Amino acid sequence: MALKGNLRDFSFTQLLNLINLARKTGTLILEGSGEVARVVFSEGKLAYAQDGADNSLATILFKAHKLSGAQRQIIQQKAGDISDKELGLLLINASYLSQQDILASLQAHFIDIVNHLFTWADGFFQFENDARPPEDKITVRLSLENLIIEGTRRMREMENLQDEIPSLDMSLKF
Repeated sequence: MALKGNLRDFSFTQLLNLINLARKTGTLILEGSGEVARVVFSEGKLAYAQDGADNSLATILFKAHKLSGAQRQIIQQKAGDISDKELGLLLINASYLSQQDILASLQAHFIDIVNHLFTWADGFFQFENDARPPEDKITVRLSLENLIIEGTRRMREMENLQDEIPSLDMSLKF
């Protein structure tokens, strides 16, 4: 399935529904407003996601409060060229973190990226069939149904909020 287009014509929600229903494997690349994101799917399930920020395992674990700033810095200095899979194994084998801690942190990070993509109303997308995440990255398998429902709910809430408060530059008076 070669799929390219504009998010104005085919929304992110519609793309996720299509990928989910067709159980596609590949990478969805989205570009818009100076941002680029890649979302990888395996048989219709979310496997990996990255945006323009630092997507290293050490940074993700730091943001999830599983590592301190000093620990993250030490890891980046001493194991700068180590892959995420190797780092994950080292942390698990040293009994510093459990496999569940790492996977939960990655899942939360990937979900945050996907939730942010629901807000994109404009931009370009391209689906590359059978494109996989980098070999050194840890993947997960998350069902898209709940992500689609939650993303749609959040977008409706945002629209309702914008109807009530047309500009966030306004001050409220009670």
